[in-house]
Amino acid sequence: MTAVAERELREKQIQQAEELLFSGVQRAGFAKDLYFGRFRNDAIFPYPHFSDEERRLGDEAVEAVKRFCRESIDADRIDRDEDIPPSVIRGLGDLGVLGMCVSPKYGGRGFSQQNYCRVLEVIGSHCASTAVFVNAHHSIGLRALELFGTPEQKSRWMQPLASGETLAAFALTEPEAGSDAGNVQTQATPTADGRGYTLNGRKHYITNAAIAGVLTVMARTPDPKDPDGKVTAFLVTPDMPGFTMVTPRMEKCGIRGTATGRFDLKDVFVPKENVLGAVGKGLRLALTVLDFGRTTFGATCTGSAKYCLARLAERANARRQFGKSLGEFELVKQKIALAAADTFAMESMTYYTAALIDSGAEDYMLETAMLKVFASDNLWRIVNDTLQVWGGAGFFTDQPFERMMRDSRLNLIGEGANDVLRCFIAMVGLRNLGKEMESILKRPWKAFSLLRFAPHIPSKHGLLHPAAGRLSKQIAAFGRACIRALVKYREGILDRQYVQARLGDVASELLAASCVYARLSSIFDDPRIDETLRQQQVTTGLYYLKLADSRNRQRLRELTENDDADCNRTADAWLQHPPLPIVPV
Repeated sequence: MTAVAERELREKQIQQAEELLFSGVQRAGFAKDLYFGRFRNDAIFPYPHFSDEERRLGDEAVEAVKRFCRESIDADRIDRDEDIPPSVIRGLGDLGVLGMCVSPKYGGRGFSQQNYCRVLEVIGSHCASTAVFVNAHHSIGLRALELFGTPEQKSRWMQPLASGETLAAFALTEPEAGSDAGNVQTQATPTADGRGYTLNGRKHYITNAAIAGVLTVMARTPDPKDPDGKVTAFLVTPDMPGFTMVTPRMEKCGIRGTATGRFDLKDVFVPKENVLGAVGKGLRLALTVLDFGRTTFGATCTGSAKYCLARLAERANARRQFGKSLGEFELVKQKIALAAADTFAMESMTYYTAALIDSGAEDYMLETAMLKVFASDNLWRIVNDTLQVWGGAGFFTDQPFERMMRDSRLNLIGEGANDVLRCFIAMVGLRNLGKEMESILKRPWKAFSLLRFAPHIPSKHGLLHPAAGRLSKQIAAFGRACIRALVKYREGILDRQYVQARLGDVASELLAASCVYARLSSIFDDPRIDETLRQQQVTTGLYYLKLADSRNRQRLRELTENDDADCNRTADAWLQHPPLPIVPV
């Protein structure tokens, strides 16, 4: 590609990103303000809590789903048979899980996002395949219809979807479009008579594709201002002529119970009444829906991590080696402590983010992306550590850990690959800071506002004073690091993925630490908490805050002390002369 063509492509990508992510009024938020070195007390305190009625409803639903999981969901069989039985789907529908957040007007239970996450946490702790199935149906499938559907569309489809009589799927991914959601190639051509569109293309890796009765399909429609067109969402049913299920169940590493399919669209006529949302606004719709899916990803990861933590403690107490229980060895203690601390942080982030959605906030894409990356990364390590502590026994299939390892690997890829999201997290946050710096450079007398002083973090309890001080200093250091990165690289920051990833991870850890800090503050004041549990949670939360501080100091240090150049040279040496495979493929 010539330099001119590369520059034109870059300008177009920037323009698309601006239109997609930054159109409309930009609102401040807790995560966005971190990039300015700020700590917004009003956005993080008080830590969310349930009303008595909300808690009662959630408790009842959680107990019912726990009982159903124990009695009716055989996770090993689902994995082995590569299928979720119809009886399980019917049972989840009868419990209201498949329409949990849908308005009772359409047959749903009208639950909050927080209570829905509590239910997904239970399912995630029991069977990842079932959790992903529910997430695909509810969080990103019918949620698109609920948020963007017309009254006519909702009255036609919402009731059977909420009951589970009809299942939903969300079809974005295709051979050239995955994390690069804007590269959708499926075409939607308006018909000459104006009655609708003709769709042509292929979708793959679509969860629930073969069992869904309604699919939200992303396709590219013509646009007078863009020769490539704009992405639009369509409600498609599999009985439409030209819809062909090529592979109903693609074989895969984990979450084998889900029906992950591949289908073709060949001259499929879709009436204009089936356009979901505005024409040309499909990517905005997709990003909005994925925010909900990433939040429930956090819940299912938290559920799995809690299960692992319980099994870690069980094994460490019961297994004896060299005359001691495993729990007496420091390297085992370390794994248990790390699992406990990071699970506590995952849980704290999940319910803060869910409450943000419930509050009616309009912008939480940074928070949901941070939660998804943080939770999936840490669960992957926690599952690995659990299998390690279980040793040889953990490697065999009479224990669930090898299945959980295969299942949890998907979390680092699904609903946005983690490496892509790291860069997304960094660039969305840096963009607003860059705009402010641009404005200040035009008014030099305001340059003092770029100074990043440690923000005030309130601390009502003596045990929290040291943690508040560390967190405050680190937020200021992060704000300074962001300014230095923008000054040093300017527009070139777009290509500095090592820098983006480090800044993205620092920001995510700062959000997690802030959620934990706010939660600890509320724990001290909650008279309903058993004192033994309070001490356990306080000890765990304070340890996590120290861990977060240590991790972030390392990341910030690596912005200037790193081996990035050597890493690139080594990779290039192998890319230019790749080795032949030992066994021909």
